[in-house]
Amino acid sequence: MLKTNQEQLVELAVAGEIAHPTVTAVPRVAYDGTPFVPVGHAGIAFNVKVGDNAFAWAGGDHLEPGVAVRHGRDDANAALLTYACIGNEATLLAAEMESKDAKLKGATGTVTGKHDGRLLIYFPKRTLDHLCIGDRIQVRACGVGLKLLDYPHVLMMNCGPQLLRALNISEKAGKVRVPVAKVIPGRLVGSGLGQANVYAGDYDIQTTSPELMRESAFDQLRLGDLVAITDHDCSHGPRWQPEAATVGVVVHGTSLRAGHGPGVCPLLTSGRKDAIEPIITRKANLVDLLGLV
Repeated sequence: MLKTNQEQLVELAVAGEIAHPTVTAVPRVAYDGTPFVPVGHAGIAFNVKVGDNAFAWAGGDHLEPGVAVRHGRDDANAALLTYACIGNEATLLAAEMESKDAKLKGATGTVTGKHDGRLLIYFPKRTLDHLCIGDRIQVRACGVGLKLLDYPHVLMMNCGPQLLRALNISEKAGKVRVPVAKVIPGRLVGSGLGQANVYAGDYDIQTTSPELMRESAFDQLRLGDLVAITDHDCSHGPRWQPEAATVGVVVHGTSLRAGHGPGVCPLLTSGRKDAIEPIITRKANLVDLLGLV
């Protein structure tokens, strides 16, 4: 693995509560003018998990897998989103566990994404089925400030040490090589360009061209897939940059709304030409990388 400053990273406890689902407008209007009722913002998704298809859900709109967590105070929620990184361990707090089934004592999960002010966490089904809205969850947050020491022009974000080890990033001919499931043309990126907080959120792959989705098999994207986005640099906010590259994780499902689609939370980015080389592999999903079963 490449040299990093992992030993210098700060590890903090951050916490939040399982958030209630939210609806802001019903019905919404799809890109083709069709009305639909959106489902999937926040809460506990009992039957939608990392590894599932990002397109396979009726009415799914930015569908968040697993458990969505936020803190009720804005500044504390900003810390939760900024400091927690994908791959970090999450634990149901002791006070909650004591009031539930004894089997939940010591129950742990894994951070899998960030979206719209919420931290997304995977828990095994044996734990998930017993969770409730309002349950408190604590995360051992670690990853902010992570650097590839020999590649200062490649910026890392939202990546916990656990995920970094699993990625087994390599180098060849001055390029950082990262496993991915798909390469996404930068022209398909939509919502979040120029304004997304890259340390606390995501930006969307537009999926409002069904023909292109089928032709490119992007409709086979899975929640938790690592993808490379060409011609994009997220160093100071997502932007178009010819020959740049960003690698991130698909954190939520698709949307019928114009300019929206599966969300990608950035992990590595560089504005330099050929700094990042995506290596397509069948096992570039958080399920395989982090052993989420």
